[in-house]
Amino acid sequence: MKLFCTITGSLCVTLGVIGIFVPLLPTTPLLLLAAFLYFRGSERLYRWLTGHRVLGKYIREYRENKAMPLRAKIISIILLWISIPSCMVFHVPHLWINVLLGIVLVCVTVYILSLKTS
Repeated sequence: MKLFCTITGSLCVTLGVIGIFVPLLPTTPLLLLAAFLYFRGSERLYRWLTGHRVLGKYIREYRENKAMPLRAKIISIILLWISIPSCMVFHVPHLWINVLLGIVLVCVTVYILSLKTS
């Protein structure tokens, strides 16, 4: 399990770094997920990520102030509202799963909007 968390965390870091330059990838959520996975998989990589002079600021800002950059908020919400409804329409045939996905969509959106903007 530690190996899985470390590999998945590294993938999230890679995508998060790409997200700094590509507007469609949300950096902060990916780095938060990477920190969570590294915490479970590799203490050394967790310390590296949270102490990194560029990447660590995203994680520290969330942990210390419960804040997200405006760009990350906007991109996260846009991607949520594109991906989940498209899954609901094109891939999920059961009504109860669509209702569950709709609840998740609204709850995550409310949570992101409730965070301070840094």
